[in-house]
Amino acid sequence: MTTYDLDISNSPLNSPQTLPLVSIDLIAKVNAPILIVAPHPDDETLGCGGLIALLRQLHLTVEVLIVSDGTQSHPNSLKYPAPVLKELRACESLAALGILGVDSTAVTFLGLPDGGVENSRQSPEAIAACDDYLKRIQPSLIFLPWRQDPHPDHRASWQLLKLCSSNLLHQPRIIEYPIWDWDHKQRQEFTASVSAWRLDISDVLELKKKAIARYLSQISDLIDDDPQGFRLSVEMIANFTQPWEIYLELS
Repeated sequence: MTTYDLDISNSPLNSPQTLPLVSIDLIAKVNAPILIVAPHPDDETLGCGGLIALLRQLHLTVEVLIVSDGTQSHPNSLKYPAPVLKELRACESLAALGILGVDSTAVTFLGLPDGGVENSRQSPEAIAACDDYLKRIQPSLIFLPWRQDPHPDHRASWQLLKLCSSNLLHQPRIIEYPIWDWDHKQRQEFTASVSAWRLDISDVLELKKKAIARYLSQISDLIDDDPQGFRLSVEMIANFTQPWEIYLELS
């Protein structure tokens, strides 16, 4: 692995093609469930879709926890008010994960408010729900959003899961994945020393692309009555449709 004492100027995302390329064999030696944590419905597919597909092809147990309800992507839509948008985004996640090989019974929606995970993560209810979930599935490996991701919901999701995972009897391995650091305009100064590497997902890239395409609310004009609504740019999506995914792990 390549180790970086990271700041913006030497982020591994500046030249990802130079990172070591590894196979799924690096991950596939664990026995207990592998947990993928997504701050919003779609982060699991964008950041880890290839990983998920490869793990499921090896018949490994993959659990997915989606932290927020995703209802702030189009807050002014009358066609898709918050309860309707919440249901739509959950359905999109289930459809995308189904393509990647994950059954709906392995997907859990924590339901914290989109844009408010930072405020909600410290609530006794959120901590108890997360604690109960982790104790039930007992993951040996957790994939979390990068701890310094520019989006506050992503950082707060990392903080919540890190706090609750510390209560487990057997401490899981933690691996992190970038989302909004791909946007160089938002990229934050990295202050942690990490190992960075690429996972080869070339064999399942088309599956991942099909899964991403299920998120019509995020990549198309499906919701057309909110001019300020969110939409992933073509340039941003391109970062997630490479034949590899990037992962970070503390050195």
